[in-house]
Amino acid sequence: MSDPQLSEITPFCLTPTEGRAVWHMGALMIFKATSADTGNQFWLAEQTSHQGYASPIHLHTREDETFHVLEGELSIEIDGVMHRPGPGGTVFAPRGLAHSYKVESAEARWLVMGTPGGFDGWFFDTGKPAERLEVPAFDPADFPDFGAVIASVEAYGGKVLGPPRA
Repeated sequence: MSDPQLSEITPFCLTPTEGRAVWHMGALMIFKATSADTGNQFWLAEQTSHQGYASPIHLHTREDETFHVLEGELSIEIDGVMHRPGPGGTVFAPRGLAHSYKVESAEARWLVMGTPGGFDGWFFDTGKPAERLEVPAFDPADFPDFGAVIASVEAYGGKVLGPPRA
């Protein structure tokens, strides 16, 4: 017997500039596959950020995250272990483990995938549609109150454990 949710999934192909583009707290994210596109199996985004961009220390209770660096260098700390992937490097962050990441090069571009899907809704809820396919200029209004970030992440099964690493 087939899963009715999966039977509604249709194949798709995107060009390099296609996808749902969102400016999210100083990053450009182009969603190449959303949870809705994949029957909630996964979501995939291409993210571009400038040096110093960093996530707070956090964990996910519902999904794993995979990072694949296309250009530049990231530092990704998972459960106290530091990883420094450059172009072509891949890092897997299993659910339930504290992790954070930071852009170490002048700019970095990477793929991030969440499995299963669902957490991409957080980026759509807390970001805004990108006006151009470029990293947005700094705007303090794009950075909500840290308490609001914590509450919004928790609504998606995540937990913020601390601020970004220095």
